[in-house]
Amino acid sequence: MLGIYFSATGNSKYASEVFLNDLDTCAPVISIGDKNAAQMLKETDEVVFSYPVQYSAVPKIVRDFIERTAPLWQGKRVFVIATMAMFSGDGAGVLARLLKKHGAVITGGLHLQMPDSIADEKVLKRSFEKNKRLVEKARAKAVKAARGIKSGRYPQQGLGVLPRFAGFITQRLWFGHRTLKYYSRGLKVDAQKCIGCGRCACVCPTGNILVQGKTAVGGRKCTVCYSCVNRCPVQAITLLGKEVIEQTAIEKYTD
Repeated sequence: MLGIYFSATGNSKYASEVFLNDLDTCAPVISIGDKNAAQMLKETDEVVFSYPVQYSAVPKIVRDFIERTAPLWQGKRVFVIATMAMFSGDGAGVLARLLKKHGAVITGGLHLQMPDSIADEKVLKRSFEKNKRLVEKARAKAVKAARGIKSGRYPQQGLGVLPRFAGFITQRLWFGHRTLKYYSRGLKVDAQKCIGCGRCACVCPTGNILVQGKTAVGGRKCTVCYSCVNRCPVQAITLLGKEVIEQTAIEKYTD
């Protein structure tokens, strides 16, 4: 068994680690960005794929990974974990359908509500205490699901017709197009705040950020994961909003 994830603020990584720690402690858990990901995928028959939903859709970077590794999914048994800030409808289902196109066998799906990663918008922001409880609840739900699977009971969240309709009508219909391409408008970096530490460049999964002189500069290949915004030590970066409201990296709630 292999755990594979895409995770910007750490929510999906945390979810996969908690889940597999109870289901199969010997299973490795790796990022889709790991240079050994394709080889490890090739050598396993069963996969737990954890990822954050964007607008009830699959992030561009995740779809690109699946397309690059398309032949390797044939016959793989895949359980999907979808993390989200509030509601996605068919978060697990939308990735499941993409994987099934490449021959994967979907065993089940699990939805976990986690702290919102969009750090520069007020919508869905919660207090520290509420976010901490949210993470604890997600952990308990992941453990319960893993133990259920041991008894042959696979959760099927997000895999039916009704969740698919809900995901489409509430989000994909209006915003799903935003995940079809990389965001090219660029990050907004406050040069007065930026200290040129390069942390944003290190955590960017698409290599979209460079440090030129003493200031970070964003390119045109942003997957809107908010890793840079949430991990900038001086809150110098914004993406969709105008200022950082709250940074919500997972360590804040698990340390």
